[in-house]
Amino acid sequence: MSTIRITKQFNFETGHALYGYDGKCKNVHGHSYKLSVTVSGKPIKDNTNVKFGMVIDFGDLKKIVNEEIVDIFDHATVFNKNTPHVELAKELQARDHHVILVDYQPTSEMMVIDFAEKIKNRLPENIKLYSIKLQETDSSFAEWFASENK
Repeated sequence: MSTIRITKQFNFETGHALYGYDGKCKNVHGHSYKLSVTVSGKPIKDNTNVKFGMVIDFGDLKKIVNEEIVDIFDHATVFNKNTPHVELAKELQARDHHVILVDYQPTSEMMVIDFAEKIKNRLPENIKLYSIKLQETDSSFAEWFASENK
């Protein structure tokens, strides 16, 4: 049977700041992110299976991505914990803000790498992560492809 790719799209709002950056993005700001997750696999052949004909149930993929990314990053502010931004993060947390501290500069490029790892770890064995596209503005996005990251 043919290998098929399916894609599910997600939206979430996240703030961040890029420590040490020489432009406006050094300031805390936010984006309306659009995340596209593409997986590949073979449709289920067993006609007694309730998911007959599916590569993966879109609902199952949605559950994985929501639990690993959307529910965590939506309306959060992300900072690199290895920079002085950690002090700002502590202040925001003390004021009951949702802050995420990561081990990387929270650029779209680094976030998409993080997201790929989180999603890959949750997919069923027979389903492969094909690509992820993280769009931070109408004209700017980062992409991750499994074929380039073996």
